[in-house]
Amino acid sequence: MNSEPTSRAFIPLSIAVLTVSDTRVLADDKSGDTLAARLTQAGHRLADRDIVPDEVVSIRERVEGWIRDPSIDVILTTGGTGFTGRDVTPEAIEPLFEKRMDGFSAVFHRISYDKIGTSTLQSRATAGVAGATYIFVLPGSPGACKDAWDGILAQQLDYRHRPCNFVEIMPRLDEHLRRGAAATS
Repeated sequence: MNSEPTSRAFIPLSIAVLTVSDTRVLADDKSGDTLAARLTQAGHRLADRDIVPDEVVSIRERVEGWIRDPSIDVILTTGGTGFTGRDVTPEAIEPLFEKRMDGFSAVFHRISYDKIGTSTLQSRATAGVAGATYIFVLPGSPGACKDAWDGILAQQLDYRHRPCNFVEIMPRLDEHLRRGAAATS
């Protein structure tokens, strides 16, 4: 991590948090609480928060609604990334990706391995971009949410982070859509 001083100003993002669970409610959603606390402490805005059951249709509908919302920059999901029959979050969200972010999973597993060893293999954490919105699919444990935020997202969602970050390329995420629209006009 580069710790060079920067003159860039912080740019707060609007971030939605989705917990995928058949058993959680907001009152006992520790992973959602962890993400909401960390993103607001970092200076970002909690744009929305919800809990949906481990069902492809419910997950996909909620995420698609947030992708269509131009005020939401980032979607963080927690839960449903394991291997049990009810763990379907990657199946629900990955088809929405216009571009996959394979490096996220690799770095997440590297960080996780340092904490929990080979148990990191039980997570199918993934990420991508859809509709100019970043989407990060995280495991359902508060520890995994902390690791993802502290080890990756806090830096990459901070415009001041050098040498590069996700915020500085946000204005260009939909170039393919604008280019296509210009060609048909």
